[in-house]
Amino acid sequence: MSSSSHHSHIQEIIDTTQDSDMPDLPSVSNSSDEDQEEAAVPDVPQASSSKRKKKKKSKAVRALNAIRGKDEIPQSLVHHVMDQVKAEHGEHAPAADEESIRQALEHLKILDVIKGKSGVAGRGKKAMGEHKFWGTQPVPQIGEAPPLDDGCIEPSKPREEVRQEPYPLPKDFEWAVMDINDPKQIKEVYDLLSLNYVEDDDASFRFQYSAEFLEWALKPPGYHKEWHLGVRVSSNKKLVAFISGVPITIRVRGNVFRASEINYLCVHKKLRSKRLAPVLIKEVTRQCHLLGIFQAIYTAGVVLPTPVSICRYFHRSLNVPKLIDVKFTFVPRNMTLARMIRVFKTATAPYLSGLREMEDKDVPQVAELFTRYMQRFDMSPVMTLDEVRHQFLSGRGDLEHPVENYRRPGQVVWTYVVENPESHRITDFFSFYSLPSTIINHPKHNLLEAAYLFYYATDVAFGAGLGDDDMLKNRLNSLVGDALIIASQAKFDVFNALTLMDNVGFLEDLKFGAGDGLLNFYLYNWRTAPLAGVKAVGGVEAGKGVGVVML
Repeated sequence: MSSSSHHSHIQEIIDTTQDSDMPDLPSVSNSSDEDQEEAAVPDVPQASSSKRKKKKKSKAVRALNAIRGKDEIPQSLVHHVMDQVKAEHGEHAPAADEESIRQALEHLKILDVIKGKSGVAGRGKKAMGEHKFWGTQPVPQIGEAPPLDDGCIEPSKPREEVRQEPYPLPKDFEWAVMDINDPKQIKEVYDLLSLNYVEDDDASFRFQYSAEFLEWALKPPGYHKEWHLGVRVSSNKKLVAFISGVPITIRVRGNVFRASEINYLCVHKKLRSKRLAPVLIKEVTRQCHLLGIFQAIYTAGVVLPTPVSICRYFHRSLNVPKLIDVKFTFVPRNMTLARMIRVFKTATAPYLSGLREMEDKDVPQVAELFTRYMQRFDMSPVMTLDEVRHQFLSGRGDLEHPVENYRRPGQVVWTYVVENPESHRITDFFSFYSLPSTIINHPKHNLLEAAYLFYYATDVAFGAGLGDDDMLKNRLNSLVGDALIIASQAKFDVFNALTLMDNVGFLEDLKFGAGDGLLNFYLYNWRTAPLAGVKAVGGVEAGKGVGVVML
């Protein structure tokens, strides 16, 4: 059963159930419009299966939940949908388990609320908020039909027509351009993000960005220091807010254009009521416009106007006892802990012949392979040789230090190639990066070591004969399977991946489990039809619409 048919079938059942004696579904959209604008541009990959922006519940949601006494989708509805799916598509249909059904129901309900089909406590679209900030921005608005042609929403302006003065901040605050080359300033950004950025609903996990990670993520070739914007308290110069942009060349279907990749929007928890986020967004936009960049790509865990694609996080357990201990996952009813450990155990060494760590001499071949492979997807980055070198090699850590258990001190990215021993041709590569999370208030563990699948490519994709799809799937199983082995040996606890690129084809085989984290992809000042992510779109298989991995 395809993801698309799965969701459309659940939508049918929701529509019919709401007219029956089933209880009405409470909304799971727990963010007010003000909260959504605070979190507007940024999000980063979730660090746990329950990872999403921590939001204050709107008054309407709190009132509704107080009346009903619960936040969850009714169990009776979950069972009803699950029975229907199994009856129509078989007992072993993908996503026919209770957890997946509940997640799909919740996400569909979120979309209904946003589209105005339903509301909270009888409130409709207007009462739920009109996205006052995003309604003024050049982004596709909710309810708009897909465009007939791709293109910009607003034309570019000459520099002299761009606003020349910074946007005003509330009293007692001032702008600061953050120098990522200054260890003191990068530590300020690290401290702000570590204490105030993305955490899960239960405040159990929060991303922990290292200085090495921030240098890797924020200093690609051609980066602009003016796009690393902070807000300080005027009196004591304390950093209380941050937003970043880095340059990217992006291809969306047949169009290639320069854009900014916007990320790491963070406002100190005690200042969320100051409405700093929209000002940060407008100011970084102004800085981009001054340099002739009028498009952007960004992600968020909340639904804003209007996602170009939606992807779901999947998680592959590596250190099972620790994941259970910190409540990242649990032992299913039909399994013991000992059996679960055996199921997720990996080998002690990779299997692929010719697999080795990428070196600088490999950059031209990896760049060529990457460029060709990324043509498979509707939206992907276009990288120069220097950008390939930076993305896959610059975060390798202390090269003077010997590698121990596949890890160096300060390492944030792992890239491996497969070299043909006779021709010395690079036939494949894969990469992943490290983004740990602080485990908050746990008596034993303080850090969750999470690896995230980055980019990969294989020349098996370029075959033209029958059965090539099976060959590609098998090859990717082998490549990412070896990535899991290396990550496990490097002492990672979990390996995360999104439903983008060709990932959907190997997630189940490699024992990834669906998380409840959804990542929405957005394009600023660019219209295009929806891209296939968590579900197939317009005849394009799930995942294959998106080839951009946001850090």
